[in-house]
Amino acid sequence: MLNIANFSKLYYTGDTLPPVQNRTLMKTEMFSSLRVIHGVAVRTALSIAVSVALATSFAAAPVDALAKTPTSKSAKKSAKPVVAPQAKSAKPAKVATRAPKGAKTAKVAAAAAADDEAAPAARGKRAHRVSYRMDAHGRRSAVRSVAYQPRPPTVGQAFGLHETPDSLALRSSVAYVVDQNTSETLFDKNSRAVVPIASITKLMTAMVVLDSKAPLTEEISVTDEDRDYEKYTGSRLSVGSELNREDMLHIALMASENRAAAALSRYYPNGRPGFIAAMNAKAKMLGMTDTHFENSTGLTSQNVSSARDLVKMVNAAYQYPLIRKFSTDRSYDVFTGKRNLAYNSTNALIRNPSWEIGLQKTGFINEAGECLVMQTTINGRPVVIILLDSSGKYSRFADAGRLRGFLETAGEPHITSADAGGGGT
Repeated sequence: MLNIANFSKLYYTGDTLPPVQNRTLMKTEMFSSLRVIHGVAVRTALSIAVSVALATSFAAAPVDALAKTPTSKSAKKSAKPVVAPQAKSAKPAKVATRAPKGAKTAKVAAAAAADDEAAPAARGKRAHRVSYRMDAHGRRSAVRSVAYQPRPPTVGQAFGLHETPDSLALRSSVAYVVDQNTSETLFDKNSRAVVPIASITKLMTAMVVLDSKAPLTEEISVTDEDRDYEKYTGSRLSVGSELNREDMLHIALMASENRAAAALSRYYPNGRPGFIAAMNAKAKMLGMTDTHFENSTGLTSQNVSSARDLVKMVNAAYQYPLIRKFSTDRSYDVFTGKRNLAYNSTNALIRNPSWEIGLQKTGFINEAGECLVMQTTINGRPVVIILLDSSGKYSRFADAGRLRGFLETAGEPHITSADAGGGGT
């Protein structure tokens, strides 16, 4: 019988065929062999075509999955389908949303190059938000990322206050604890340093408001003048909101609402300049020689004080029942004339039943770091705790816990100030 090997030998070498009587049989066998070869060739071609198609799809999937698309409105507009020239010849052609598979890699490379060129200019202005579209297997999901920008150093960090050692390894560069009854110093770390105090300011704001004897039921409106034009922070109190003076004071102390504090100063009998003058006069009256105020919110690094001065301010504010009540509330709801707003305390320790807090205020701006002042009772002893320029969102509360543990173990007075015994800064 003639097999494929013999047939190939006959075909390529030109050998003579067998006798005539066997040619019919050979033709039949040759035809059968050709069919076999044809079938093998067809199957091989199909297998190769399928492999190429699969390889192409897998190679293109990562490009689709990580195609970078800016989330800005201008980028979304540029993602509309191409307009045919004959349909709208007067308008420029727009970028197509889908490109042929062969052009995807080039398209992504061009987009990446454009991003690289724009990056130096963008870094000088602000961080850009970027999204990634996952388009594998027809499923889409967005993954968003924001470029990280390190926080600028605080005033305490700039002057090396964080390098002052202490036995409790506090994260605050300034820490001061005194017995409220005897004024005995129980813990001292850089208590004479004069640093920004952020929203701790609002304790003085509250005292000046209450000292004015203005009606607490008087309605106060939020205007453009109450916006923060220095730090450009936001607020839940939109322009046009109306609250009475008591509610404004409540959310300013409990939730550190900046526009409420700003509006309170504007409604002072002599206006905002008169209010700031009254704040500084009150500080002088209390003997706060290291303290100065420039606004009622604390959103400026010009509002400065020392821990020793802040003990005097806390003790003075503690004499106002409304300040004690409002500053220690966990939550409070107000109606702005437009909608209801639910506010919560900015102090996490207020919600901890193991703490007995009689007055508190938190504060933060970049220059001041995280700040906290409290009147609290530990082991039956009323104390005032001052923590300034703490690094980390929750570190001031952790530092308060470390100081509490220190006092509960009846530790000896601990003084680690870099300027202990000096004339202050």
